[in-house]
Amino acid sequence: QVQLVESGGGFVQAGGSLRLSCAASGSIFSIASMGWYRQAPGKPRELVARMPTGGSANYADSVKGRFAISRDYDKDTVYLQMNSLKPEDTAVYYCNAQLQNWTAPRPYDYWGQGTQVTVSS
Repeated sequence: QVQLVESGGGFVQAGGSLRLSCAASGSIFSIASMGWYRQAPGKPRELVARMPTGGSANYADSVKGRFAISRDYDKDTVYLQMNSLKPEDTAVYYCNAQLQNWTAPRPYDYWGQGTQVTVSS
């Protein structure tokens, strides 16, 4: 089994910062990419940032210059540093990993349980 465990959400005032972490564990053969999505009430889930293994990060236009994604390949962990937070960043943030376990023929999407980020004005 594979698990993605997130941490780091919370409540912050506008202009503040938060750092999210997500660790993948279990019978992992390889990880193709890790990233973060978010979903605000009444809106569809959207990509925030994603980093393919060995590749460059890509970001949603709304977070460019404010958020930074990074990975610790030894720990199978992805981070999201969020600076200059705005009320419109309020959402549930989900960790995503495209990974292949030891019994699968190809990578599949795995999701964390979600962590709430609330930014007050």
